[in-house]
Amino acid sequence: MKRHSTAIWKGALADGTGHITTQSGALSDHGYSFKARFEDESGKSGTNPEELLAAAHAGCFAMQLSHFLAENGTPAEELKATSTVNVEQVEGGFEIKESAIKLEAKVPGIEASKFEELATKAKNGCPVSKALGAITVTMDAKLV
Repeated sequence: MKRHSTAIWKGALADGTGHITTQSGALSDHGYSFKARFEDESGKSGTNPEELLAAAHAGCFAMQLSHFLAENGTPAEELKATSTVNVEQVEGGFEIKESAIKLEAKVPGIEASKFEELATKAKNGCPVSKALGAITVTMDAKLV
């Protein structure tokens, strides 16, 4: 299985602009820019690679955990996973340092210790977490 996305960039880094299109069409010529990536903390001026990485990580983690919970006989009613990707300026440019997963889960009938075990297993085992092996991946998971 292979998936693809296409990015087209025009101009220099600081004043150029780009568009991203995904295979599924979820993004179609969606704009991104230096401002959207490094200056606009509100996140309203367009997408950026870190936001897309965070979305991929949250989605992958939630799917992996849902599988483990179902295998355990305690399927989730709802998993709300949020990934926050931290990019910092370092000498010579920028570097992604961390993906922090926050999870609020409604899982009827599960014991807290088993939930924590399965959430940790999902954090460590989802394909996106594995791909992010060069950075710190943290998790704050709670039953609600």
